[in-house]
Amino acid sequence: MRRVLVIALVCAAWAGGVRGQSPPAPAAAPQPLTLAQARALALLNHPDVAAANYRALAAHEVLVQTRAGLLPQVSLYGSAVHADSDNTRLMAGGLNNPSVFSRTALGGGLSQLITDFGHTTNLVASSKLQANAAEQNAAATREQVLLDVDRGYYGTLQAQAVESVARQTLDTRQLLLERVSILAANKLKSDLDVSFSQVGVEDARLLLQKAHNDVESAMAALSTMLGYGEQRQFILSEQPTEPAAVSGDVSGLIGQALRDRPELASLRDQRDAAEHLALSLRDARLPTLSVVIAAGNSPAHDARLPANYSAGGIELSMPVFAGGLYESRQHEAELRARVAAETLRTIEDDVSRDVRVAWLNLNSAREQLRTTRQLARYATTAFQLANARYNAGSSSIVELSQAQLELTAAQIADTNARYEVLIRQSDLDYQTGALTGAVAAMEAPPPALP
Repeated sequence: MRRVLVIALVCAAWAGGVRGQSPPAPAAAPQPLTLAQARALALLNHPDVAAANYRALAAHEVLVQTRAGLLPQVSLYGSAVHADSDNTRLMAGGLNNPSVFSRTALGGGLSQLITDFGHTTNLVASSKLQANAAEQNAAATREQVLLDVDRGYYGTLQAQAVESVARQTLDTRQLLLERVSILAANKLKSDLDVSFSQVGVEDARLLLQKAHNDVESAMAALSTMLGYGEQRQFILSEQPTEPAAVSGDVSGLIGQALRDRPELASLRDQRDAAEHLALSLRDARLPTLSVVIAAGNSPAHDARLPANYSAGGIELSMPVFAGGLYESRQHEAELRARVAAETLRTIEDDVSRDVRVAWLNLNSAREQLRTTRQLARYATTAFQLANARYNAGSSSIVELSQAQLELTAAQIADTNARYEVLIRQSDLDYQTGALTGAVAAMEAPPPALP
């Protein structure tokens, strides 16, 4: 049976190629998608999230590299030397011991830093803070992605709701046109009524076409936000509910944002890292004290050399003069630390402003929703009265058409206002850092390095 099916498929593909047409690819069935699923997909698939996670992993590798300076350094050596004569000496070109003996030797060396008076310790602290800052930046990226997903999800629902209103409007006006056409054919209505009804139908058809295009555009944008390279169709199953009333104390929301926003935490870590780097560069001018041990065996050597060897010592090094290099590096790091501190102040002011604006926008959206609900109720009543008057013959088609236009506009405004409240609530959650809990609840583990 499988062989027959394969042969049939091959024949169908060959026949399509003969006619110059390729067989159409089957369209993928729309997938149900809730808001929680959309968020989880975005955190798993979005390339910005993966890139931020990789940057955080790279910053941790820098910390490991820096911390290695505090650990013992062990090396293995092997040498095989043949001198031209038993008493070869280097006469020029070096200040070290110039004697060269024929030998074959294997050995090892160990070097352990005793103290460099804070240079490496501050360098490690700076790297650790930079790694923490990279993690906070990754969290900020994830929050931004979640905000974009919320906007795209609610924006798609909004576009679909507007399309539903446009389709209902077209159906209503199409029904009115059919009714008026029958009445006009029986000389009960004029051709002017038919013309006005036709204009209304075509206007509704234009509205539906635009709404359908907006739905496709919103679906394409949502697919991109979820990390897909091509557009996918989804059945959005989230039932929008009006969020709870927001706190009237905006100062408390600003304090929450200054405490919880990962961008601010990252900037604080970067400022502290710059300060520790400045201290490390200051300490680079201090002495470095290390212990050095070497040991090995020489299976083949000159008779004047021992078979085994071992030695140990303490090394002290201290820079004396480098043309102002160390002082300049220290001053540069101190200035960059001040830049980081001023940048933090700027972003804190911006966050305070953004929280206040988001709070005002949410309150305004709530007021507009209450207004549009009233407007939709009044427009519905007006349309019902105009329709009754027109059916009774006491009003013209112009009055009924105007009532239809006002009802459609009121329904679209009410639909937009309902989803605008949800979008503004997501904006405020993002600005105050409230999305951090959502990220922690559904966050996928960082992808492993290949």
